[in-house]
Amino acid sequence: MLLPHNPDRLAALRTPTPEDPLRVIVSGCLAGQPCGVEGTDYGLGVILAGFLTLPRLKPLFFCPEQFSMGTPRTMPDIHGGDGFAVLDGRAKVMDEHGVDLTEKMVLGAAHMLALAKTHQAELAILTDMSAACGSQVISDGCRLVEHRKYQRGVGVAAAMLLRSGIAVVSQRDHRSMGKIREKLEPGYQADPNAIDHHEIEWYRTYFKTVQ
Repeated sequence: MLLPHNPDRLAALRTPTPEDPLRVIVSGCLAGQPCGVEGTDYGLGVILAGFLTLPRLKPLFFCPEQFSMGTPRTMPDIHGGDGFAVLDGRAKVMDEHGVDLTEKMVLGAAHMLALAKTHQAELAILTDMSAACGSQVISDGCRLVEHRKYQRGVGVAAAMLLRSGIAVVSQRDHRSMGKIREKLEPGYQADPNAIDHHEIEWYRTYFKTVQ
């Protein structure tokens, strides 16, 4: 279940304690791990720096792409659908050279799910626009082209987690992340004007144009 589209599920998240923290699986790059295709965190490690150290949170860091393909690596993107389509055999993951990476991407996703199940993860915070971890938007085919195309949809790992009942939110979903932080940090008040990724002007304009 995508939390930004399911406010009731978001509101129903339990209020954790330091003794029983919220167990959350987190994309490695959001934790500052140098697991990007070129060996960096894409500059994403600073985004959740304060959030990930909250005492009522137990983060579990994992990069499915690095696990199965190493770093550095070529750029995986989904062709012919989204992560659910990949799991169902209706789409493929290929790199910019046309090499089929579907099997490796599914393998990485399976290990991310195994980690989540082992630690009884209650939530996943994943990097949007990733072919593995995207939840609101992913590339429609190869991103390393002159005119990159996007699609609504989820990455392969996100799809596998969702099918197993683990709720997913992205680092770009500012309203939802603020509501989660209110549960993790007593006295914290989320920005009432914050919005999630599917509510921003670019998203609404882009997908209205391509429909």
